Amino acid sequence: MNPRRPGLLAAGAAVVTVLLWASAFVSIRSAGDAYSPGALALGRLLSGVVALGIMCVVRREGPPPRAAWPGIAVSGLLWFGVYMVVLNWGEQQVDAGTAALVVNVGPILIALLGARLLGDAMPPRLVAGMAVSFAGAVTVGLSMSGGGGSSVLGVLLCLLAAVAYAGGVVAQKPALGSASALQVTTYGCLVGAVVCLPFAGQLVHQAADAPLSATLNMVYLGVFPTALAFTTWAYALARTTAGRMGATTYAVPALVVLMSWVVLGEVPGVLTLVGGVLCLAGVAVSRSRAAAAAPQPAKVSDSV
Repeated sequence: MNPRRPGLLAAGAAVVTVLLWASAFVSIRSAGDAYSPGALALGRLLSGVVALGIMCVVRREGPPPRAAWPGIAVSGLLWFGVYMVVLNWGEQQVDAGTAALVVNVGPILIALLGARLLGDAMPPRLVAGMAVSFAGAVTVGLSMSGGGGSSVLGVLLCLLAAVAYAGGVVAQKPALGSASALQVTTYGCLVGAVVCLPFAGQLVHQAADAPLSATLNMVYLGVFPTALAFTTWAYALARTTAGRMGATTYAVPALVVLMSWVVLGEVPGVLTLVGGVLCLAGVAVSRSRAAAAAPQPAKVSDSV
């Protein structure tokens, strides 16, 4: 087998992830008008569980080993559960730019927690790349701000989303040493769905009145940005450090700008374009070869 193939597959998985996560922001705009934060999160997660369950049956994947469950449970609670609800809620309280600014603290927290709890290295290129990307995210956020209002509650919710996201990623990483990416994603999504079950009544009530386009967008969020993208994320995360994967997500703001331009006809300003370029440049620096000196996990399942 080509010795470069695992690295190329992991890089391809990361690209799929950021593309689908960027597309999620466009879909959330439609679904969020008809569904409350908790109902939208539950509907998305239930759609994801169904899609992931089908994938598990097709690939004959059983439950993950006992050693993987602590990481799966924590990541399911924080990332699939808390993160999705509070992010949906926070984005209703603040303008898009403010939400982008606060939530993009997440990759920095991932790198810091990964270094502290997982022993991940923080090479100079990773730190420099994240600094450039964060500057780009700030630029994009500032260019998008000003048209809406912000509240202290909204900022706190977005900050909580960033913390939950970072904690979920760092908890997920050790689980991938003993379980496949598909197992970790499926059961993490199931844990998140259980956490969100108190919103079942809202989901049923709102689904009866929601336009078909909003419901289809919710299902899309569950099947693609959740089931598929979280699985490709876990596949790539198993083959690199949490910090580098977190830095990769700084490509999302740039892709959101591009997709909003193409799909929604929202022409970005010069400042927004400059920020997007900085985001992509920082990702390129952080994922360059010199940043990849951290040791790889000793045992990783090849199953997606």
